[in-house]
Amino acid sequence: MNRVIITFLFFIGIAVSSCTTSKSVVSQNADLSKYEYASIINNDTYHIPAQLMEYEIQLFDAVEGSRLTLVSDMRINELTATQQSKLLMVKYGVDILEEESIVTVNFIDFLTGRPIASCRGAYSTLGLSVSADIRGAIKRVAKQIEATFPK
Repeated sequence: MNRVIITFLFFIGIAVSSCTTSKSVVSQNADLSKYEYASIINNDTYHIPAQLMEYEIQLFDAVEGSRLTLVSDMRINELTATQQSKLLMVKYGVDILEEESIVTVNFIDFLTGRPIASCRGAYSTLGLSVSADIRGAIKRVAKQIEATFPK
């Protein structure tokens, strides 16, 4: 009897996790090929919740997994005007819901402040493990970032 219940829950978990949507949206006017650099927004008004700090490393790794070169936000002024025209600011958000965890990473043109791409990763273990949900969502958003900005 227990084996039947466990098997049933396993298949329900697979069905629910496969329903979560990971996707990318790109502005119709954006030329992604011109961008070479990315800088992750890191200021006092933009925080990742304390319980999620360990996942911030994986978010940086996700951006580095693309063709974009990471530049510290403190070194942007050292870039030439040409390099700044090829720079994207990166803003991210994490949403933990009962049914799934979602990680969204937005890419914003440095010179215009216009969002040009948004990558979303979602994952669910039916609330069995929040940390597994977040790890899964980060892996999925990393795949979206790599597909949006391929090497």
